[in-house]
Amino acid sequence: MSEQVPNKKKINSKFIAILAVLIVGGGAFGFYKYQHAQVHQTTDDAQIETNITAITPRIQAFIKEVRVKDNQYVKKGDTLLILDASDINTKVEEARAGVSQAESGITAAQAQTEASTSTLPITNSQVAAMNANIDAAKAKLWQATQDYNRYSNLYQDHSITKQQFEQARTAMLEAQATVKGYESQRLATQNQTQATISQSHAVGSQVSVAKANLEKSKASLEAAKINLSYTVITAPVSGFVSRVDLQQGQLLNPGQQLFNIVDEHIWVVANFKETQLEKIRIGQKVEIKADAYPQHKFEAKVSSFSPATGAQFSLLPPDNASGNFVKVVQRLPVSIEFVNPKDPMLKYLRPGMNLDVDVTTK
Repeated sequence: MSEQVPNKKKINSKFIAILAVLIVGGGAFGFYKYQHAQVHQTTDDAQIETNITAITPRIQAFIKEVRVKDNQYVKKGDTLLILDASDINTKVEEARAGVSQAESGITAAQAQTEASTSTLPITNSQVAAMNANIDAAKAKLWQATQDYNRYSNLYQDHSITKQQFEQARTAMLEAQATVKGYESQRLATQNQTQATISQSHAVGSQVSVAKANLEKSKASLEAAKINLSYTVITAPVSGFVSRVDLQQGQLLNPGQQLFNIVDEHIWVVANFKETQLEKIRIGQKVEIKADAYPQHKFEAKVSSFSPATGAQFSLLPPDNASGNFVKVVQRLPVSIEFVNPKDPMLKYLRPGMNLDVDVTTK
């Protein structure tokens, strides 16, 4: 009995010592976590983000050549696909022929305009000559009329013979006929001039139409050339090609998504509770651990805050004005940038990976 008592005391002493160590250790750990929480804000609701660019054709064509494969790295401007350009080349040639035809139409219309207007100086000079002839004929008519009146008086007085009177009368009538003839010729020439002017205007409008057709043909040619350039699809950004499933000879339609290019530039979006945001500021130091590489710490900094909580961007935003309200702590996306581009582990991070984020708020 005397030996069992000391053994129990030893066991109790060890238990008490272990318990004391646990209590002290737990207290120290709790104090450390408390102190850490005063100057740090953490979350495990964080992922790698990047820009993902969809590659789509702008024209309908068959695939002639596929120059990329899944997970291949490409630089901006690299050729990804070559499409069959046979049909488009034909359209380019047709458009060129249309331009040539339109240019010929302008030349022909301009020639007609020159031909129609070339007679205007002649007709104008003819009208001027006829005006002079009419003036001279009117002068003769006036003189003939004066002679007729004088001879009429003399004939009534029996001072001249009837033959002389008739000659004066005939001279007056001939002078009247001459004036009327010249006036008729002038009217015909004026009508011809007006017709020439009208024809010139009509031909001039044909020139305008021909010029408009030329511009239209040039636009068609330019559009055909642009479509021809679309037969070579190049990378709009640098990054990694993803989800390539294309075959030579496959028919593509405009806007059809072919594959994606995942941008090589990455950043972090961490969703912090709204109760954590009070001390977080832009530019604060951030320590990041990826679930895939838990032993490595990535250096980063806070770069920006989302203008709204994640719930506001959902398909069905919450409507707290109806029904029973249950308060739920919201999360705000915070963008974080890596600050050490020379970190060799950055190249292993991929969009969508889960992260643990620790922001130093001190």
